[in-house]
Amino acid sequence: MCYSQFGQIIHAIYDLDADVISIETSRSHGDLIQDFEDITYDLGIGLGVYDIHSPRIPTEEEITTAIDRALQEIDRSLFWVNPDCGLKTRKEDEVVEALTVLVNSVDKLRKTTNSATV
Repeated sequence: MCYSQFGQIIHAIYDLDADVISIETSRSHGDLIQDFEDITYDLGIGLGVYDIHSPRIPTEEEITTAIDRALQEIDRSLFWVNPDCGLKTRKEDEVVEALTVLVNSVDKLRKTTNSATV
């Protein structure tokens, strides 16, 4: 879901009974995560941790910060790390570099937390 007001439609989303939902959050600078302070969502959720609309490659620190913020409100066993939306607007070299940073960030986080889930 791109550019959503998740808190306004959470009940409809929940009623879809989807295993996992993917939501754009990086362009809103993670503001959507605040919705989870008041809402319990116990299904899988992927929050976008970098803006695919920009050719700028995110840093590991930026991705780690986004993940850490999300994990303050979302159970790590339900959390999926992914880019915002699809990658069709980016060139292959940009996608490979950005996804490499994303994977490296997740790997480091898993090692520091001694957890296979993130």
